[in-house]
This record gives sequence, structure tokens and C-alpha cells, in this order.
Amino acid sequence: MARGDGQHLAAGVTLANRYLIQEIVGVGGMGAVYRARDLHFPKMVKLVAVKEMVNQARDPLVRKTIVQNFEREANVLATLHHPAIPRIFDYFTQDERSYLVMEFIKGKNLEQVINEQEGFISEETVIRWAIELCDVLAYMHNHQPDAIIFRDMKPSNIMLGQHDNIVLVDFGIARPFQTGQRGTQVGTEGYSPPEQYRGDATPVADVYALGATLHHLLTKRDPRLEAPFSFAERPIRKINPNISVELETIVNTALNYNPSERLKDAATMKESIIAVAQRTGVLGRNILAPVAASIPDVAGVKPLWVFTCEDEIRGSPTLYKGNLFVGCYDNNLYCLNATNGEFQWKFASRGGIVSKPAVLDDTVYVGSEDGNVYAVAIRSGKPNWQYATEGPVRSSPRIAQSHVFVGSDDGHMHAVNMLNARRAWKMDAGGAVRSTPFIMNDYLYFGTEEGDFYALDFGGSTKWKFKTKRAITSSPVIQGGLVFFTSVDWTLYALDASQGWVQWRFRMGKPSISTPALVDRFLIVGAVDGFIYCVDEANGKELWRFRTEGQVTGSPVIYKDSVYCGSVDGQMYCLEYKTGRLRWKFGTDKPITGTPVVFDDVLYFGSTDHRVYALLT
Repeated sequence: MARGDGQHLAAGVTLANRYLIQEIVGVGGMGAVYRARDLHFPKMVKLVAVKEMVNQARDPLVRKTIVQNFEREANVLATLHHPAIPRIFDYFTQDERSYLVMEFIKGKNLEQVINEQEGFISEETVIRWAIELCDVLAYMHNHQPDAIIFRDMKPSNIMLGQHDNIVLVDFGIARPFQTGQRGTQVGTEGYSPPEQYRGDATPVADVYALGATLHHLLTKRDPRLEAPFSFAERPIRKINPNISVELETIVNTALNYNPSERLKDAATMKESIIAVAQRTGVLGRNILAPVAASIPDVAGVKPLWVFTCEDEIRGSPTLYKGNLFVGCYDNNLYCLNATNGEFQWKFASRGGIVSKPAVLDDTVYVGSEDGNVYAVAIRSGKPNWQYATEGPVRSSPRIAQSHVFVGSDDGHMHAVNMLNARRAWKMDAGGAVRSTPFIMNDYLYFGTEEGDFYALDFGGSTKWKFKTKRAITSSPVIQGGLVFFTSVDWTLYALDASQGWVQWRFRMGKPSISTPALVDRFLIVGAVDGFIYCVDEANGKELWRFRTEGQVTGSPVIYKDSVYCGSVDGQMYCLEYKTGRLRWKFGTDKPITGTPVVFDDVLYFGSTDHRVYALLT
């Protein structure tokens, strides 16, 4: 294997027949960290970080311990899922060297930021970083079944990503915490608390190290160059008088020599910092939304490809076996190659298409404002059949038990045999049906523009019915026996899926036609007031909200640790789904009213600027 200096891998070397080494991005005592390209994605450039462990110990026991520590880092990362923690992709051994493949974080570490900054870093910036660091520490400390103690918090182990987001790196000495268990003396002198020198690392040890890190960021005085535990001799405001007394007090409390006198945990420290930010006005009243809103457009988020149609794209795309299907107001259903955006074919209806296509086997099904539902052959783009309703079809079809179920503005829910286009039944819903049905346990759930919400069996008979005050354009989703949907009456509803009883209601600032997205306990939805809301699916209590600059009429989607949602302000937003913090936003020329789709780290969506976009997430 080629090595550029006899020790490190040279550019051009391929590991595990998959990872093409590009360059060294860091060197440590046990090996190096490389930037590499993942060759499993030949049509796009996906970068990863490859951490190499070179075990040169002669003592067999020491060699075994080194390998175990490296494997522990891989195992720790594999159990953690947080926006501020790199995602792990692979772990393997080759030529007696171990490699850990993880998410590549493009940016600088905070030690580099300190060294490059001419003056002091602003209090606002440090507060924003501190909140994010408290958040990730609180996540690790509450990890189940065992808390994870980072044990080496310092500026050089904190990356500032290209979107101004904080990411912890180097989990080599992180370990599960067990009461009464002592470990080896680890950490970095100057940042580590006194008890860690005795081999005792608890969650409040990370609180101390974070306090030391914040002290360094605010004063630019490196604690490694000072006497241990001497922060009291270097008061923050004496060095940097621009810092508020309140923030200085929090940092000093975190740096108490006695663990019992520190802030009790990272969550408490986060709450204290947020309170200071609100009281001093540094970050405004709502700590989450203003922090996110302070991040500018990210020029580095560039499309993999863009395809231009002849009119507005108001609906949502569907991805199936490498093809992207999307309807357009130029009356066409387009089929594009999802990898490169190349045109495959288009099918012309006689009306605009806002319906999201449904696909099964070799056929794509879509509704049109010309009043028809079409079944189109995937390979040729030719129609297999069409089914006529008596009004525009703006609902999206759903497929189950060899039937296509779709609503129409003619006021009916239709059940159509997918093989021969014969109507099985149609149910009079009393108003236009633009809501897309949700199918579960042999029942269909949908709403109407008259404000009625129905649960039907597969024969078209009503199981139960619920009345709201205004139209229901939102499509329902179901989880844990509850069905969730929004209404133009400004309310997000949670009903018992079996009986239709109200479990809770959440009042938004204005009407909503957005379909909720669900992950874990997080229920995320948009509204016409411009907010993306996140509530607890169990009780409807608000967890966070994020303000866009326009109405949110599309629906969010969740992928890995992020939620993606477009707005009438023309932006596609990527937020951390647990906190609502902005990771990035990408601007189009006109409103985004549809819902995106994400697959294999690529985000696909349309805009009313006539374009379809594919972005690497």
C-alpha cells in the first residue's frame, strides 16, 4: 500500500475497495485523519473522514488495550445520534491498522478560530456555541442505558462546520459512566477538572471542561499555559470587559474546584445561559429561532442538478427505483433520472398536476386538475388507463389491496381497481376532498374542505366522523393509535384512530394545510403564520418553533437527524429536528409549496420557479 512519507497513506490509495484517500487533515500520536471520497457514490462526490489507528506497541497487552480503546470509540459513536456528533459509517481493519469512517466535517476547530481572530470573539457568538455544546453534552449524559462522558472538551475538539454549526470530534477517550467506577487519568491539562486527575470522571467533569473552554474562548488565554485550576486568578471581565457579569458568573460556577458546587448538569447550564441571553437581550426572546435566524444563506449548499419545466411546480415529487416523478402546472408528469436529472419522458394531461404520484411495480398513478386519475407506464410514459371524476383531482392517490384510493373536488372519495380502472365504489364526503388518504389496518382516513374528517373501511362505509370548524386540506398520519392532521381552523388535532375521540389540540398562529411529520415523539408541521412547529406527539405541548419569512403550506419530511421543509419565501430549510436550529437554507427564485423527498442523502423538491432541485444533504 502506497504511503506518502512511509508512515501515512498517500493520496490515491483506496481502502476497503471503497474509500479513496485525498489528503491528510490531521495527525495525532496514534495515526492520522484523512479526507476521502466514498466510491459507492460514483455519480456524486460524497466525502468522509477516515481515522487511522497505527498500533506500534510491542507489549501484547498494551496492543490489545489500544485496539479495544479504538473499538470503543467506534461503538460509542455508533450509539449516538445527534446533529453535533459525527455520524459513523464504517469500521474495519486492513494491513494491521484500524480505520474508523465517519461524517466529514468541513470547517475549522475552535482553537484555529481563536488563533485567527484578531480581537475577542463576541459574547453573542460564544453564547450560541455554548448552548449547542450544552445541548450535545446533555444528550450524551442522558444516553441510555449508560451516560457517555466526553472527558476531553476543549476548543481543538470542537469543529465549527461550514454552516456555523458546532460538532464534537475525537471520541477516543469518551466512555460510558458507571457509578463508583474509576478510570485512567485522561483528558487535557488545563481543561480537565481536578477529580479527573484522580481517575474519576462524571457528567460534572464535562461541565468543568466546558467552563474552561468558554473561559478560553472569551479571554483568549490558553489554560494549558497557566497553572492548573487557576481560572479565578484570570477574571473574564478583567481581560475582556465586553462580557456580561451574568455570563461570567455562569462560567465561574462551572469552574468550581468542588464538583458539588458547580452547575449540576449540562441541561441546567444550558437553561442558565439561555436565561442570561434573554435577560441581556443578546439573542432575543426566543432562543432557538433567533439563533437559527442569525445564520445567513449558505452559499456552499449547491445543487447536484437542476431541471427546468415549463410552468410552476406546486406539488411533491416521488422517487422510485432511480427515477423521480413530479407533476407540473404545464399539465405534464415528468420522469427524470434521479442521479443526474436527465429527462426520461413526460406524460401530458389536460390540466395542471399538483397531485403527488404513487408508484407500484411498473406503473405510476397521478391525478390532474382535468378531473382524471391516470395510470402511466414507467418505462414508456404511455397511459395504461384513465379514470374520470367530476372535479379536479388535487388529492394524491394511495394504493392498497389492488385498488387506487383518491379524493376529488367532486366531493367524493373514489376506490378504483388498479388493473382495469373500474370503480369499486365512491363515497359522498359532502365536500371537496383534497386531503390525501392515509391507509392503516384496512381503514382509510382523510379530511374534506367542509371540515369533516372520516375513517372508512375498504368497502367505503364510514367507521366514524369528526367535525372541525374549517377545511381540512392536510393529509393525516398515524402513530401509536393516534391520527394527526391540521385544519384551516388554526388547529393541529390528535384523535384516537379507532374511535375518533379528541386526545389533544394544539393551537397555531394561523391556518395550516401542512401534513405533519413524525419521528420518535417529535411531531413537526408548518402553518400559514410562517412557523414550523414541533410538538410532543403524546400531549401536544410545544417543543420548539422556527420562523421562516413566508407561509409554510408544504409539509416537512424527516431524514436522519434533520427536518426539511420549504416555505413561500422561496427557501428550503434544513433544521435539526430535536432543537429546531437551522443547519442551512437554500434559496430558489419563487415560493416552495410542495413537500420534498429524501433518499440516500439527496434531497429532491420542486419550486414555483419552474425548477426541480437535487441537493446533497
